[in-house]
Amino acid sequence: MLAVVRTLWLREITKFLRDRSRVIGAVVQPLGFWVLLGLGFYGTFQMPGDVEVGYLEYLYPGIIALILLFTAIFSTISVVQERQEGFLQAALVAPVPRLTIVLGLVSGGATLAVAEAVLFLFLAPLVGLVPTLAGLGVILVATVATALAFTALGFTIAWRLDTTRGFHAVMNLFLLPMWFLSGAFFPAASVPDLLRWVMYANPAFYGVAAIRQGLYLPAEAPGVELPLALTLGVSVAFAVGVLALAVHTVRRPLYG
Repeated sequence: MLAVVRTLWLREITKFLRDRSRVIGAVVQPLGFWVLLGLGFYGTFQMPGDVEVGYLEYLYPGIIALILLFTAIFSTISVVQERQEGFLQAALVAPVPRLTIVLGLVSGGATLAVAEAVLFLFLAPLVGLVPTLAGLGVILVATVATALAFTALGFTIAWRLDTTRGFHAVMNLFLLPMWFLSGAFFPAASVPDLLRWVMYANPAFYGVAAIRQGLYLPAEAPGVELPLALTLGVSVAFAVGVLALAVHTVRRPLYG
């Protein structure tokens, strides 16, 4: 079982490294979003209270979440393509538990997402952020949990769809709003009460908050009002729940 998981995991890594356009996009796209949005809203962003935080600094944890999100989308869209090519059908009739398919494909996509997020962390000093060792540990746990959750969610959606067009439509419907309302663009304290509760109901909100807290640990993170134990706990619980949903989905027929 572990050998099969390792094979599927390695296959995902190899596909990524062989696709030069995907490698370039994984680096350039988040950087472009960060610079353009950060500079575009630089003079208009205002934190609640007397907290002084530039928008490039505030947006930084949200871009890490964007990296995890986009990597999940690009890694799981191959599920639709590989069904059309017959790879999934061959994997399903192999004498291995279907759990191995989920673990192999999801862990491959999550590994790529975490690796890209770690590379982006080297830019943190540009906005005056130098995480402590404990903070790096918190960031690692939060990014792994968020990457697994996004990748497993993308996998679950892709498993039930027949075309890449439908996959992109559903991704835009679910994942992008999750990112917009994750606290990446604005703190929950600065929005009306109704929207604040929508943000609190968004699992991605806790992943972004935990990453932000890790960047500032042991100091308090600006714009985060929840304790670290809660943000990390919800992130991990959401990842476990979505992984369980992915396993349940795979155990159902591929069509129907």
